[in-house]
Amino acid sequence: MTGSVKISYLIIFIFGVCFILNSCTHSPWVMPVGERTADPTICFERDVLPIFVSKCTNKGCHDAASHKGGYKLDSYVDIMKKGIVPGNTAASTIWEAIAIKTFNVSKMPIGGSGLTASDFDLIGRWIKAGAVDSGVACSLSTCDSANFTYAADIEPIMQTYCVGCHSSASSTGGSLADYNSVKNAAVNGRLIGNIRHETGYNPMPSAGFSLSECQIAQIQNWVAAGALDN
Repeated sequence: MTGSVKISYLIIFIFGVCFILNSCTHSPWVMPVGERTADPTICFERDVLPIFVSKCTNKGCHDAASHKGGYKLDSYVDIMKKGIVPGNTAASTIWEAIAIKTFNVSKMPIGGSGLTASDFDLIGRWIKAGAVDSGVACSLSTCDSANFTYAADIEPIMQTYCVGCHSSASSTGGSLADYNSVKNAAVNGRLIGNIRHETGYNPMPSAGFSLSECQIAQIQNWVAAGALDN
């Protein structure tokens, strides 16, 4: 067999392999329902959903009205419809978009406050554990309305539920990203009216999601005590 014939056969072989590989499609591995025991430290409603609501449904991206790209991320049912593969972060396009930007998906969030390392950790662990809608952590309340210091209680609420839409002074409704901004909103009454979804105010967080009564009480107690930077 001549050298040119060998090269021809090699080329045909390579093209054949490429054709076979490109022709094969496989469904991604999905964790069996019976193995989705959940991460005992994560409560979807308390820990994961607020991240999506605050940082993904804002700016007309993935809320009920816009649902860009077919993604509506304002409830467990809608989040699970597209982009989340239980137990498999690599096959979850939502994870790809927010974390490592592969498969040519767009980096998210766009034009808003980026996700923190804690956000990435929570969403990643939630998916790997089966992306369930409940868990042991949901029954363990860590909120105490008697605790309402700014650093330990109020600021984390703002960062988790509000900064996605209110990351700067140019944001609609102003900033809630720092103490002075939060205090100003508290003093003029806007903050309380918004989080209580009172008539005449802008409901916060948006997308039909509300803070718990305990969290609202914490903020109200903090405001009543002088909205201190403590």
